[in-house]
Amino acid sequence: MRRLDHRPKIFEWWYFRKYGTSFIEQVSVSHLRPLLGGVDNNSPNNSNTSNGDSDSNRQSVSECKVWRNPLNLFRGAEYNRYTWVTGREPLTYYDMNLSAQDHQTFFTCDTDHLRPADASKQMNSCQEVMQKAWRERNPQARISAAHEALELNECATAYILLAEEEATTIVEAEKLFKQALKAGEGCYRRSQQLQHHGAQYEAQHRRDTNVLVYIKRRLAMCARKLGRTREAVKMMRDLMKEFPLLSMFNIHENLLEALLELQAYADVQAVLAKYDDISLPKSATICYTAALLKARAVSDKFSPEAASRRGLSTAEMNAVEAIHRAVEFNPHVPKYLLEMKSLILPPEHILKRGDSEAIAYAFFHLQHWKRVEGALNLLHCTWEGTFRMIPYPLEKGHLFYPYPICTETADRELLPSFHEVSVYPKKELPFFILFTAGLCSFTAMLALLTHQFPELMGVFAKAFLSTLFAPLNFVMEKVESILPSSLWHQLTRI
Repeated sequence: MRRLDHRPKIFEWWYFRKYGTSFIEQVSVSHLRPLLGGVDNNSPNNSNTSNGDSDSNRQSVSECKVWRNPLNLFRGAEYNRYTWVTGREPLTYYDMNLSAQDHQTFFTCDTDHLRPADASKQMNSCQEVMQKAWRERNPQARISAAHEALELNECATAYILLAEEEATTIVEAEKLFKQALKAGEGCYRRSQQLQHHGAQYEAQHRRDTNVLVYIKRRLAMCARKLGRTREAVKMMRDLMKEFPLLSMFNIHENLLEALLELQAYADVQAVLAKYDDISLPKSATICYTAALLKARAVSDKFSPEAASRRGLSTAEMNAVEAIHRAVEFNPHVPKYLLEMKSLILPPEHILKRGDSEAIAYAFFHLQHWKRVEGALNLLHCTWEGTFRMIPYPLEKGHLFYPYPICTETADRELLPSFHEVSVYPKKELPFFILFTAGLCSFTAMLALLTHQFPELMGVFAKAFLSTLFAPLNFVMEKVESILPSSLWHQLTRI
């Protein structure tokens, strides 16, 4: 009777118990599927990360999720001005459609048509008009609907729409947001008193909270754009203290940018210490700001020639490692910071680790890197070393989850057509390796053809050799005709 070998089954059982997936499935997903062009959104976490960034691994399920840009511009006061000057549309339809969905999620709720009995009919009509306004595709139709809502009642979301899309300057937008704040605070206080009285009140309070946070954040951004940076910092800090659980808005990224403008590097480090944590998701702002602070300590005296002679000091090594960490998270940022590629206006949504996030970060933070003496020089000298440390960037991560291969497609939908989308900088092989591989392949092909068709290959070899030596035979005949016969015989004997 044939004896069965259970060793493969035992190995498969042990691998499944240790890693939570079968060995065959792991090989298929990690190695074969990328070669076939597939994208896996449910791959297991990489348990071998060297810095414990398990949060990046947990994000693998949503590796190509699109996020609201924390530093997005104003449509009326900034994006439209670009269109007036250049004739180009800085926002894609896909990007604006995502914003419309965000507005409907944040500024409306399902119970708007079920207002309490003591509420006025005007407020009910106002919310219904704004529900239709956020769904309108035509900008003028949205603006007209917002004015119609204001004729019925003081509506905070109507002021928001006008501040975002009708105001042509930041000063006008700030005035409208202040009016929105007055109306929004009233709605927030009323819904706060009733929030525990039922599901519909909970939904209304959640909506009013989103409206209030959005208005205060936009007012802080207006103050930052108008040069009142310290006032903007205070408004952002107060907002984060008042609503500490609303981390999804990423207000700390606005705060980091404003603190860098004030050159308050100690405060920047304090914010990073709180948000650059293993349990929190990363972003280009977090990673590159940490790298900038590390580079600031050594960049003014850094010299690549001196470093190659004496080696890197501890502080320089920390700065280089921070740069490598940032570049691994988003490899597109350095080309914008080093001005190797021209910037465009950032989109309203970004893809983390993608070109859209790199544009949004560099658009606001390039000036901060320029302000630190030698920081861009240190970045220029060290950032490309990351790709020598990660030989297979699409399959293997050093500090983070492997770089997703779907970012290019998503970025092409987020960014305008006149912009050349950056792709993951592929690691180029040396010429010697390519030449050797080509020579070996050619030799193997010749050997195979000679084995299969010896007579035909012999004919080809004779024809090739005769063609190759034809110029030499021609030269020899010319030399023989010119030289004396005695001298020619002596040369041929030699």
